[in-house]
Amino acid sequence: MDKQEQYRKLIKQILIEHAQHKFSYGDIKIETIFDDEHNHYQLFHIGWHGNRHVYGCVMHLEIENGKIWIHHDGTEIGVANELVELGVPKDHIVLAFHSPYKRQFTDFAVE
Repeated sequence: MDKQEQYRKLIKQILIEHAQHKFSYGDIKIETIFDDEHNHYQLFHIGWHGNRHVYGCVMHLEIENGKIWIHHDGTEIGVANELVELGVPKDHIVLAFHSPYKRQFTDFAVE
C-alpha cells in the first residue's frame, strides 16, 4: 500500500472512531465526509438542540504533497497526536491551522 493510501486509511479510521461518540442531548448527528478524489476528509456535527440548529466542523484534514494537512482540529486530544500514535512521522503532519511562521516552532512539518 502506498503512503497516500495508508494515510487515507488512517484518517478515515480516526474520523470513524470519533463519529461513534453520541451527544447526550438534542438530536445531533456526527457525520463524516470522505473525498478521496480531492483528498479532503471532515467530521462535523449537524442537528437540533431544542430550537437551536447545531452545525459545525470538528475536524478537516487533507493529504497534499505526501503530507497530512490538518486545517481544523476541534478535539481535545489532538488529531495530530492520534496520527503520531498510529505511526505517521511528525514531519509528515502539517498543522495548517497555524500560520506558516508559527509552524516552525512546533514539532511538526512547516509545509
